[in-house]
Amino acid sequence: MQQTLVLDPALIGRYDQTGPRYTSYPTAVQFHDGFGAAEYRAAAAASNASGRPLSLYFHIPFCDTVCFYCACNKVVTKDRTKAQPYLDRVYREIAMQAELFDDSRAVEQLHWGGGTPTFISAEQMRELMAVTGRHFRLLDDDRGEYSIEIDPREVTGETIGVLRDIGFNRMSLGLQDLDPNVQKAVNRIQSAEQTFGALRAARAAGFRSVSVDLIYGLPLQTVDSFIATLDRVIDAAPDRLSVFNYAHLPQRFKPQRRINEVDLPSPDQKLDMLSQIGEHLAAAGYVYIGMDHFARPDDELAEAQRQGQLYRNFQGYSTHAHCDLVAIGVTSIGMVGNTYAQNVRTLDEYYAAIDAGELAVFRGIELSRDDELRRAVITQLICNFHLDMAAVGSEWGIDFGDYFADELARLAPMAADGLLRIEGNMIDVLPAGRLLIRNICMVFDRYLPAGGASGSFSKVI
Repeated sequence: MQQTLVLDPALIGRYDQTGPRYTSYPTAVQFHDGFGAAEYRAAAAASNASGRPLSLYFHIPFCDTVCFYCACNKVVTKDRTKAQPYLDRVYREIAMQAELFDDSRAVEQLHWGGGTPTFISAEQMRELMAVTGRHFRLLDDDRGEYSIEIDPREVTGETIGVLRDIGFNRMSLGLQDLDPNVQKAVNRIQSAEQTFGALRAARAAGFRSVSVDLIYGLPLQTVDSFIATLDRVIDAAPDRLSVFNYAHLPQRFKPQRRINEVDLPSPDQKLDMLSQIGEHLAAAGYVYIGMDHFARPDDELAEAQRQGQLYRNFQGYSTHAHCDLVAIGVTSIGMVGNTYAQNVRTLDEYYAAIDAGELAVFRGIELSRDDELRRAVITQLICNFHLDMAAVGSEWGIDFGDYFADELARLAPMAADGLLRIEGNMIDVLPAGRLLIRNICMVFDRYLPAGGASGSFSKVI
């Protein structure tokens, strides 16, 4: 399988539109308040019969400072005392959630995201993991995928040692850009030593995988300045890189209104950045996983993709497709059985629900059989760039050609453009189409209007 990034400017110009990132299907746009705590409890009870292992996600919403590009749900404060009242409610939610799931279901995957998970103190980190372990069956070895998002400005070598000691074996380091002018323009001042010092400390502590997050398309970036940052990151040799395209949506995300739009790189400059990103990472031995993600060829994500077993969820690419995802904390989204459920978005709402002894779920969706089928198709395409139509038809009891006749007709122009190949029962996404995989997946999304996705989604490139 070719795992390299191929960029065709003519194709990108033709297909560059807005569209979902498909961390879920249906996307969160389809969640509704007719699905609440009662429906979630029923889904959890039904899931116990499967015996599937669990994945836990914890949302820590606090940040010391606001990064102007950020689109995450966060609470910006320098008052560290605000963390404990939140954690006290998280502990209660852990207990309520644990009551819904059989004790025999091991936690194979665990993730702390934010916000800034390292906003909380080392003692609070230890307590949060201890409380989790009292209610859920955490693994007592290193087989699980236990990961955390790190702001290098918020950790020391001692902090990283604590994280390894309490069970984390993977981390992602937020960097975005090393250029001081760019950092000032997005209000994220972070030295190279802070970033690479955290990476070295993670390796010394025995973390199995370290990823670095970068963003291209930020204000005052040039092709040369960004590639200079990328090359310094390559020299540090992280196991994975996430190189995200900055999506400027100030009408949706207030911090972005503080970015001067005239300072943003042009579309042509961004394409040049993306082209050189692919070239530099390929030359350094990294393979393109898809959707902004790169990894070393011996990384388990790359291996899972070659074997057709890669999976995608709200935390990105994963090798744990067989887990039910239990989400804890404000605004977090879980996936249990054939449902998605999201917690309330504000601290006040979250505290009120937990203090009343209620789950904080405020919306979600139960998938229809058609939803599940389309999710399976989209997941195969976006993760593995390959679809066996006969196998899907056999598994779901359908004639794929009849069921998706309209979709196959809409794929024909993409095949003519060289994005994909349809031969016999196989759909193979070609190298030029992998960068445009969202466009291909959108063909199978029955919720999108005929004219394409709305402006609530980011551009595909």
